[in-house]
Amino acid sequence: MRTLERHELTTLGRGYGVLGSGGGGTTTMWQLILAESPLWPLTVFGVEDLPDETPCVAVAFGGSTLLLGERIPGDAPFAPLVDAAERWTGVRARAVCALEGAGLNGLSPFSLADELAVVDADLMGRALPRLDQLTLFVDRVPGTVTICSTGADGVVVIDTARAADVEKLARSAIVQAGGMSAVLVAGFTVGDLREHAVTGGLDRAMRLGRAFEHDGAAPSLPELADALAARLLGVGRVMTVETTPDDPFASTIEIRADDGALLRVIARSETLAFMRDGQVESVTPEIIVTVDSLSRSVLQVDGFTIGRHVAILALPAPEWWTQTPERLATVSPAAYGLSGLDGPCGSDGLPGMGGTP
Repeated sequence: MRTLERHELTTLGRGYGVLGSGGGGTTTMWQLILAESPLWPLTVFGVEDLPDETPCVAVAFGGSTLLLGERIPGDAPFAPLVDAAERWTGVRARAVCALEGAGLNGLSPFSLADELAVVDADLMGRALPRLDQLTLFVDRVPGTVTICSTGADGVVVIDTARAADVEKLARSAIVQAGGMSAVLVAGFTVGDLREHAVTGGLDRAMRLGRAFEHDGAAPSLPELADALAARLLGVGRVMTVETTPDDPFASTIEIRADDGALLRVIARSETLAFMRDGQVESVTPEIIVTVDSLSRSVLQVDGFTIGRHVAILALPAPEWWTQTPERLATVSPAAYGLSGLDGPCGSDGLPGMGGTP
């Protein structure tokens, strides 16, 4: 259990931006909304701090997070979904965690902190684009239901054992809502989070956010990589940004490295792979992060603009995803329809990626 102070919001938001791996949405707007809350300081519980049987929900915004800048959510955007979950399951939630522990959604549980205990766990451990990639669904935890707002105070309840159905039906609801929707998953307990979720993400985000704080001169890029416990993959200038020929939703970014190498970044809504002179050096679920090499600001995928000087870093994947081949297959490049991007494998047969530091 820890106490989160209002002044730590900026650090936490920056850390969640790092965990977004180029996606997840910027946190500034949500930070400003939360800063006005009268509830500070907030208590955040570890999964070990609450009884296993405590009913829990996970919340996030789905669809285009850019729309949140045009359609600012109210004071309680998830309240109708919590009520709908109680009507459907017959159980009132007592705790809440993040559905996606990255970007602006890392902060989403705090909007319910006045009535639910906020738990330091989430169902992704980084930014991922699809609901069928939620840890509860990957592990086939029974009894879950997914609830989405559809606009005009409406909700849709999805009760199915097939994760692919959740993804398709929720996307339809998000479109009906205008391209952005509140999303909630219910039907699980804090005890389920011990095995079937990524825990400690808030603490990790705080450590990552602090790595960018400094007095005086900004840290060098190697120093920043060391503070992030990351590998510095390359530094250079963006030369081209092109749509991948066989996938209109993927982009290939070419970067001329300062050392003369040709760097390539493959991205969708998040960064999926990094190559140096044709050799794959990092792939999802490693967290591939791009920063402006001059300002040290963390960039979204759309921040790859021609002429920009960038540095690419790779953070270890959340350990949860690398514990079994079945979990890893859900978030590997092949899961996005991208072939030929497998990383080098270790002795366990899994790509050579470290766990969460």
